[in-house]
Amino acid sequence: MSIVTVQLGQCGNQIGHEVFSAVCRDVHGTHGLCSKKENESYHDACKERFFCQEESEVPVARAVLVDMEPKVISQTLSVAARSGSWKYDDRSHFCQKQGSGNNWANGYSVHGPRHKEAIMNLVQKEAEKCDRLGGFFTIMSMAGGTGSGLGAFVTQCLRDAFPTSFILNHIIWPYGTGEVIVQNYNSVLTLSHLYQSSDALLVHENDVIHKICAQLMNIKQISFRDVNQVIAHQLGSVFQPTYTAEGDSDYSRNPLGDLMETLVPHPEFKMLGLRNIPQMPENFLPYSTFSWPGLIKHLRQMLIANAKMEEGFDGQVRPPPPGPSSHSPHKPLHFNTSVANLVILRGKDTHSVDLGSFRDPSLYTSWLNPHDAFNAWRTPRAFNKYEKSAALVSNSQFLLKPLDSVVGKAWNMFASKAYVHQYTKFGIEEEDFLDSFTALEQVISSYTLL
Repeated sequence: MSIVTVQLGQCGNQIGHEVFSAVCRDVHGTHGLCSKKENESYHDACKERFFCQEESEVPVARAVLVDMEPKVISQTLSVAARSGSWKYDDRSHFCQKQGSGNNWANGYSVHGPRHKEAIMNLVQKEAEKCDRLGGFFTIMSMAGGTGSGLGAFVTQCLRDAFPTSFILNHIIWPYGTGEVIVQNYNSVLTLSHLYQSSDALLVHENDVIHKICAQLMNIKQISFRDVNQVIAHQLGSVFQPTYTAEGDSDYSRNPLGDLMETLVPHPEFKMLGLRNIPQMPENFLPYSTFSWPGLIKHLRQMLIANAKMEEGFDGQVRPPPPGPSSHSPHKPLHFNTSVANLVILRGKDTHSVDLGSFRDPSLYTSWLNPHDAFNAWRTPRAFNKYEKSAALVSNSQFLLKPLDSVVGKAWNMFASKAYVHQYTKFGIEEEDFLDSFTALEQVISSYTLL
C-alpha cells in the first residue's frame, strides 16, 4: 500500500526531502546483507510505498509540498531533480508569496480556508495515483505559522475528505530556548487541534536530535540539514518494509495501519516517540561490532529510563516490583510507563533475537495485556549500512515533561494576555486558547495516571 506524504512549511519540506533521499539511498545501496530475492521484494515494497514510476524511469515521490513562501519549495524541487535517483512531481506543490509570520492563527484561519481547494485538489490527485492508499503522513513543525497553523487545518481537511484513511502527523518539537517568542502558543494550538483529527502524533524533539548530532555523530558545527538527516534516518528505520508477524512471507501491506493497530489502543493516547540504536558516523561503521543481546538490553534501559539517545542515561532505573502497587504513586521516580511498544529489527540474525524483556508486565499500564502491548517487526535486510539496527516506537510517558513545560509557559503568557491580540485579529479568540489548554491538560493527566 502507498503512503502520501504531505510536507508543510519550511521545516516539513526540508525534512520530507531528506526522508525520500534516505529511503532512496537505502534501496539503491549494495549493503542489503541478504539474498537477492529478499532484496528485490524489499525494493518493490519500498517503491510502491513511497514512489510512483513514470515513463522517465526516475521514481517520483508520492508527496504534496505546501508552503506560504516559494523559496524552500523551489530549492527542494531542484535538489531532488538534480540527484538523478528520484524527483518530485512538478505539479504537486502549492506556494504563495508571503509567509504566515510565525502566527498560528494566520496559517489556520486565513491561509487555510483561502487555499483549501487548491491544496486538497493536489492531495486528491496524489491519492488517486495510488493503486491502494494506505494513508497520509504529514510532516510539520509546531513553532512557526505555516507548518503548525496551516498543518493543523490541512489535517482536519484530510480527516473530512478521507474519513477512513489513516493519518499520522510527524511533528518537530521546538527547541526549549526557541527563537520564536510565541512558539508555546503555536505548539499548544497545534497539538490540541491535531489530537482531534489525527490517528497518532510521532514526535521528534529538536533538543534531543541536536544532542545526537553533537555526541553520537561527532558533528562540530551542527546545521539544520544535519538535524534533518538524523530525523530522516530514524523515520526510514520505521517506514522501510518489514515483516510484521512471525513466518510472514510478504512485506507489511499497510505500514500506517499496522503502526496504529500496534501502538494506539485508545484515542486518549496518541503520542509516539522514536529511538534508534546504534547511531554513529558512517566512517565508524567498519570498525564497530554489535551483538543483539547488547543492543536489546540497551534499548530496554533507554525505554524505562526515558532516555532519547544511547549515551549518558540512568542505568539505575528499574521497573517497579510486581504486585498490586506496581501502578500506584510508589512507582520509582523517573520510571517511564508505556501503553504500547514496537521494536523493529533489521539486519543479520533478526529471527533469533530474544525480546522477552520487552514483555515484562511491569513496563506497561495495568489495563492492557502485555501480550497485546508489545509487538516486534523484523527483516533480514540491513538498513543504511548498519549490519544490525533496532528502532523502538513507543507510546509512553516520554513527552510528559516537555508537554507540561510548553503548556505551563504558554499559560503564563496567556494569563498576562501577552501577544494574544496577534491571534484575535485573525479570529482565534481567548475561548479557543482555553479550549486548547483544557484539551492538553486532559492529555497530561491521562499519561500521568498510567
